[in-house]
Amino acid sequence: GQGDLEGADVPALRRTGVRLGISTHDEIELARALAFEPDYVALGPIYPTLLKAMPWAPQGLARISEWKRRIGAIPLVAIGGLTVERLPGVFAAGADSAAVVTDIVRHLDPEARTREWLSVAAAAA
Repeated sequence: GQGDLEGADVPALRRTGVRLGISTHDEIELARALAFEPDYVALGPIYPTLLKAMPWAPQGLARISEWKRRIGAIPLVAIGGLTVERLPGVFAAGADSAAVVTDIVRHLDPEARTREWLSVAAAAA
């Protein structure tokens, strides 16, 4: 995340082969992230999320499209409030991948829900 950049030796991280992904929530954070030439950019929360309290309003699908237009070939990861049912729209808006926790771990059958995610993600790709 953005807080992890404070004092980080990014060149040293790159020498180890670590992929640098940076979370963004607003214009200022996106500009800062792009200055580090990240391997991927995360945007969130896309929808309201239960995993943790967020000071940011949900970004929505239009913001995914805007971010993707602005970052070009850099992969965009959508995060926050995602469900299997919302995944096709997230990909259609321009996200290259999606991060999920709550929709799987709080499901009555997490293994079945994970299989659903994989199936829907493969179909949307």
